[in-house]
Amino acid sequence: MDGILNAVCAVLNVNPDTVEYNFTFVTCKEIKRLNAKFRGVDAITDVLSFPDGDINPETGKKFLGDIAICKSAAEKQAKEFGQPAEREIVFLKIHGLLHLFGYDHERKEDEIKMRELQRAVLNELAIQ
Repeated sequence: MDGILNAVCAVLNVNPDTVEYNFTFVTCKEIKRLNAKFRGVDAITDVLSFPDGDINPETGKKFLGDIAICKSAAEKQAKEFGQPAEREIVFLKIHGLLHLFGYDHERKEDEIKMRELQRAVLNELAIQ
């Protein structure tokens, strides 16, 4: 099982057995290409989420979508924040999953809500 998905689902009160998603690490070149293509931003970023929402006919589960994390960007950020790269990757995966569940941070109140949820999931995982 995916502990991060389970923790996000626990915070959101969703049965983790009813949802699924794809996750991959990508290079800086690939995340920049994806960011330009899908967001119109020609820059490297740390994480991108591509929501879906269809039902997977093979599993009967709701397919939330795809998450791509640039491992190099995550490692660089972790160093800047003075924390282990693994912790930053977990945080980015949480962030990406929240986007797949429909949360965003475009408006200030949405950003506050998303930060609260991120903290709650980190607490659920017993991560500072």
